[in-house]
Amino acid sequence: MEQQEQLLDEPAPVGIHPTALVAPGAQLGENVYVGPYSLVGPNVVLGDGCRLHHRVTIDGYTTVGSDCEFFPNAVIGMSPQDLKYRGEKTFLEIGNNNVFREQVTAHPGTGSGGSYTRIGNNNHLLVGVHIAHDCTVGNGCIIANNVALAGHVVVEDHVTFGGQSAVHHFVTIGRHAMIGGLTRVTADVPPFMIFVAARTHGRVRFINHVGLKRHGFSEEGIANIKNAFVDMYSKRARLSGRPIRSIASDILAEANVDDNVKELCEFIIRTAAHGRQGRYLESLRTDKPTERRH
Repeated sequence: MEQQEQLLDEPAPVGIHPTALVAPGAQLGENVYVGPYSLVGPNVVLGDGCRLHHRVTIDGYTTVGSDCEFFPNAVIGMSPQDLKYRGEKTFLEIGNNNVFREQVTAHPGTGSGGSYTRIGNNNHLLVGVHIAHDCTVGNGCIIANNVALAGHVVVEDHVTFGGQSAVHHFVTIGRHAMIGGLTRVTADVPPFMIFVAARTHGRVRFINHVGLKRHGFSEEGIANIKNAFVDMYSKRARLSGRPIRSIASDILAEANVDDNVKELCEFIIRTAAHGRQGRYLESLRTDKPTERRH
């Protein structure tokens, strides 16, 4: 017991392990630790307090903020898995306080896709997560084991993924959404919703009540989102035969619409018009996902 307490009190190691390879040109901040057999490429920037456990690879034009932790066999910044990529200079930007568990992979962007993959702050990526080229991941997301994001996916803030779910190219997932485990996501997921697997394709099941409450939404605010959900997604709404974007437009026309309800309705209207996957339809979007508020 005394020995365990002594180990817990020991400060985390800093510096570069003798077996690690840190290329000339790499920029390491203060109190960085690069563990045994890890590799840091020549164009990598690691912010203060970053910690690489053993056998971590970080390469390419990758910039990492402060206090990020990378577990064994994470591979970050290697060339994207895109046949159009021809070795052009592209980038991966990672914010602060992120955790990359074992075997996580994250790729930079491509020249034709904007050149950047971006991961925000305070995200937790569990074992085997894959972030493909040209993705944008917001802040405070929890991405469970073996989740795969295809290219050009946008994940807004505080999204939670169940294990082994997969997201198609160009899909946008709204903030505070929850994706159920083993779910195939082939079209945009509205904010504040729980999205789960169904027989033929995923569907919105209900509002993410627990997640909203945990993130400080008021009971009144949650009730407003719930009422909007009932108006648009209930059995009564389906039997009415009215398109969901028509119902969303009617809600927006009401006086004193709650800001979150307004965001939900605007997201649904945009998705109905332009939110299916595909390069051509993506180019028709009237707004850009990276410009949406988080």
